[in-house]
Amino acid sequence: MKRAEHAILLNGLPAFGRTILKEQDVLKILVPEEVGPEESIIPVKIPLDILYEDEDILVLNKPADMPVHPSAGNYENTLANGVAWYYKQQGKTFVYRCINRLDRDTTGVLVLAKNPLSGALLSAQMKQRQIRRTYLALTDGIPPKKGTISAPIARMDDSVITREVNFEHGETAVTHYERLDVNNGYSLVELHLDTGRTHQIRVHMKYIGCPLPGDFLYHPDFDRISRQALHSFQLEFTHPITGKPMRFLAPVPEDFLNAFHFHY
Repeated sequence: MKRAEHAILLNGLPAFGRTILKEQDVLKILVPEEVGPEESIIPVKIPLDILYEDEDILVLNKPADMPVHPSAGNYENTLANGVAWYYKQQGKTFVYRCINRLDRDTTGVLVLAKNPLSGALLSAQMKQRQIRRTYLALTDGIPPKKGTISAPIARMDDSVITREVNFEHGETAVTHYERLDVNNGYSLVELHLDTGRTHQIRVHMKYIGCPLPGDFLYHPDFDRISRQALHSFQLEFTHPITGKPMRFLAPVPEDFLNAFHFHY
């Protein structure tokens, strides 16, 4: 940044890192945007459900059947493609910084950082477990009223994506849950994560005998819903720049509601 023109301005003039500031000085720092591999993300006109936006963060409500990142076979149907388009329309440099990731069929609140500073600060909050994520899930079966599942998760042998509880080789995984309601054998459960392992909620709920319906990997029962019934309902964190407490809610999707209120 020191070498970049106009990156550090003190009272309108180029300044050095060692300059001691005085009262009433105006220091302006321009954080340059680095362009990385994002150039390979194809901008695609995909509608975004924006819950909130300012110059530092973009909070979205992700629909089902949308991967967060491009991967083999998913080059133009991801959230990243839609965000790339959104930036392109505004003539802005695009660097994709997704802070809390969701599985392809999990719906709900996601926060993206719009610059390197907010990205670094939000990632630090994530690592220090200062970002509180509240999920809603439907389970096939009735779990205890509330509980904590502490069971390590590992990749299953011979599989690229499937995970399992594995006390020998797994990584620490902790899920807190509370049963909110029951209807026709399905439970509505609120969950909070201490860790963010791949498929954590899906694997843990199956482990206690209450898998999520509509889950093609762990409980392929599609009677009432065609995808796993998991929704990132609320996200709470401290704004990386202003320090204000932020809380965002994503409305519960219709297929999720219908599955719970289903009557035979």
